[in-house]
Amino acid sequence: MKTSDVIDALVDAAVPVRRLHPPLVRAGIWLALAATVLGVLCVAHGLRPDIAARLRQPVFVVSMLGALATAVLAALASFKLSLPDAPRWWLLLPLPALAVWVSTIGYGCLTDWVSMSPDGMRMGEAARCFATLLLTSVPLSIAMLIMLRHAAPLRPTAVSAAGGLAVAAMTSFALALIHDLDATIMILIWNLGMAALIAALASAFGRTSLKWVAARVMPSLPPQLSGRR
Repeated sequence: MKTSDVIDALVDAAVPVRRLHPPLVRAGIWLALAATVLGVLCVAHGLRPDIAARLRQPVFVVSMLGALATAVLAALASFKLSLPDAPRWWLLLPLPALAVWVSTIGYGCLTDWVSMSPDGMRMGEAARCFATLLLTSVPLSIAMLIMLRHAAPLRPTAVSAAGGLAVAAMTSFALALIHDLDATIMILIWNLGMAALIAALASAFGRTSLKWVAARVMPSLPPQLSGRR
């Protein structure tokens, strides 16, 4: 195509563009949604019966704060990385909080491994725990995917990995508030396992999923620019 034809096609396809909110604002919106989901789950299910005693344990409090800080910083990093001029070092932002969260999980695993009885895990409670995981992670993942759709042509792997970590950490925070399953296996599966799984899936399929959302939410380009006939 001639340059003049490309310019004419761009002018013909031009539509008003709404400026994105700053990353801090978008992260705040997502965190507000997470707080709403968490509040609904707490009202519907109730807090774990031993929450008062657990909050007097420094390791549990540090673990909760580490998970919450990881969710906040990872969400901010994902929205910051979705901008074309943002340096990649923003991906390192949640690492200190993640290190605190993971270290407390490891300590809890060692202590719970000693005190765990053979019949300490109830399948009914495990099923409810998994249901809470889905009710927390699914709406937050969908919201994150829609809010980050503009990052499809930029750096989808880094953006989706940070977003997946934010969802995983927030899900872990919700599970710790609601369920009292603190056995070693459950901690590894729900916390470390889900964080790794969500981040890995987001990294592997982030480009495809973000482009799929972007193609349906963002205005389509004219055929002569998109290559369609």
